[in-house]
Parts: sequence; structure tokens; C-alpha cells
Amino acid sequence: MWKPTNQPNTPSSRPPEPERAATPASNAPAAIEPPAAAAPRTTSATSADQATIGKSLVIKGEVTGSESLYIDGRVEGSINLAGNRVTVGRNGVVSANINAREIVVLGKVRGNLTASDRVDIRSDGSLTGDVVAARISIEDGAFFKGGIDIRKAGQKPNSEEGKASASSSAEAVAARA
Repeated sequence: MWKPTNQPNTPSSRPPEPERAATPASNAPAAIEPPAAAAPRTTSATSADQATIGKSLVIKGEVTGSESLYIDGRVEGSINLAGNRVTVGRNGVVSANINAREIVVLGKVRGNLTASDRVDIRSDGSLTGDVVAARISIEDGAFFKGGIDIRKAGQKPNSEEGKASASSSAEAVAARA
């Protein structure tokens, strides 16, 4: 015997309720899955997050933030991205003091660099200024003019200078007496 599937209001043709129950169940995992899938993306995106200053951009002033920065334009002033990476691209021209965890120079930089981890001056890079870092790498062909101060990761920047100024002021007081 044949029964049509479109019989209204018969108990045997009430699959709409199970379908409704199945629909929210299928929607619930769909609603739960995107945040779960998005969480790894944001985690991987956070490690890969990088702002870019393009070739035609000129920035004058102070650059601060909490993400890595790629500079292919011009920046004048200061750059403070303490826990992040600053990369000066091949077209980048920077006249600024840079403070970051890691600094990579592919273009031209005029200013002092302070890195909590490392400074890397690549073969086409040019740096005129002093470097304070735990590690430094200068490739063949790179230009560097300035001083280098290698400091371990936990060492304070002014610890030696503070001792020197304290001892010289103590000597000055002793000379007066």
C-alpha cells in the first residue's frame, strides 16, 4: 500500500518535529564550532598579526602599540613596540629610535635601537646609530655605523651607568671634604 508523504496531521507523517529537534541540534554544533574553529585562527593570527606602513606613507611622531610592525614607508620620531617585532623593509626609511623585542633592518635606519632579544641587519640594510640588544646579527654587505652594547635579557639598561655616576658623585663629594 502506498501512502503519500504529504498527508496533513497524521501521526505517521510527523517527522517535522524530529526535524525541528534535529535542526537546532545541527545549528547548535554549527554555532559552537565556528568559535572553536575561530579560536585557533585568532591564536595563530595573533602570532602572525603585523601592521604595515606602506611605501607611500609618511608618519611623523610616536608609534606605539601591541603588535608587530612592518615599515616600507617613512617614519620620523620614535617607535616603541616593546614586546613585538619591528621590520624595516627594503623601501623603508626610518629616522627614529626603535624599542622592540626584535628588530630587523632591510632598509635605512638612522637612530638608536634597543631590543630585548635581537637586532638583525640584513645585507641591504643600513643602520646609523647605537644598538643595545642581547643578540645582534650583521650580514655581509650591510652598513653599520655606531656602537654595540650586548646585554643579557634580564639586565637593566642603566645598571652600569648608574653605578658609574654614583661612584663619580661619591668621588666628587670626597674631593670636596
